[in-house]
Amino acid sequence: MNNETQIRTITNLGEQKLKTLIKESIKESIGAEILKLRAAFLPYVSEKEQKNIEQLYKKPSRKAAKIYNIEI
Repeated sequence: MNNETQIRTITNLGEQKLKTLIKESIKESIGAEILKLRAAFLPYVSEKEQKNIEQLYKKPSRKAAKIYNIEI
């Protein structure tokens, strides 16, 4: 390998690392913004409303449900 080829190889590796770094950074920032948007669109529920909902519908049980399939 001559000197010029080595420099091109190093430059290509640097470009790939830079592209990868940029892609990861963009994914992280878009993910953070999406979380903010999702939180912004959640409806506000007051404590009184939440207690009313819990009284009406109870909290979900942690029991596993059993499902039976019967073929006739």
